Amino acid sequence: MTELTTATPAGRRGPLRRLYDWVLHWANTPYAVPALFLLAFAESSFFPIPPDVLLIALCIGTVQKSYRFAFWCSVGSVLGGMAGYAIGAFLWDVEWIREFFYHWIPGVNEHNVARVSGLYEEWNFWIVFAAAFTPIPYKVITILAGVCGISFWMFLLASAVGRPARFFLVAWLFKKYGPPIKDFIERRFALVTFAVLLVGIGGFVVVKYAL
Repeated sequence: MTELTTATPAGRRGPLRRLYDWVLHWANTPYAVPALFLLAFAESSFFPIPPDVLLIALCIGTVQKSYRFAFWCSVGSVLGGMAGYAIGAFLWDVEWIREFFYHWIPGVNEHNVARVSGLYEEWNFWIVFAAAFTPIPYKVITILAGVCGISFWMFLLASAVGRPARFFLVAWLFKKYGPPIKDFIERRFALVTFAVLLVGIGGFVVVKYAL
C-alpha cells in the first residue's frame, strides 16, 4: 500500500485538525480496514470526521481493493446508523445522553426534533436517503429518526441504499479512472481530503439554517 503523508503548515493545529490527522494515520497501518469500519460506525452517531477521508486514502493506496474498502465502510456506516436510531429511540430520555448530543452535534436540539418530525411525515424515506448519500450529516438524521419514532424498516432501507451508493461511488471513481485520479489526488492529497472534511462541516451549517 502506498504510504501517505499528511504534512500540514507549521504552527499550532486545532483539535479538529489533530483528530483529522489521527484518522488518516490509520491508512498506513495493518489495521486500516478495521479502523475504516469503526470510523464509519462511529461517524453515523457521534464522531465528527466523515469516513470518506480514510476511504479515499485507502483507495489511493490500493486501487484494486477499492470495492472491498467501500463494502466495509458501508457495513460499518449502516450498523452505526442503526445504533444512532437506537440512541434516539431508547436512550433519549436519559438527560446526560441528550445533553451530550445537544452540545456535541450541531442540528440535534429540542427545536429540530419537532421540526424534523414534521418533515418525516411528508418525506420519510427521502430525508434519510439524502442524508445517507449527501454531505448532510447522517448522524443528525439517524438520532432524530429514533427520537421521532419513524419506521425502523424504512430507515434501514434508505440507509442501506444511500450509504453504499455514496461509498461505492468513491470506489468506482478510483476503479474507473485509475492512475489519472490516483495521481491527481496523491499530489494534492491533504487538500482533497481536508476539503471532504470541510464539506462535511458545511453539511452541519445547512442543517442548522435549514431547520
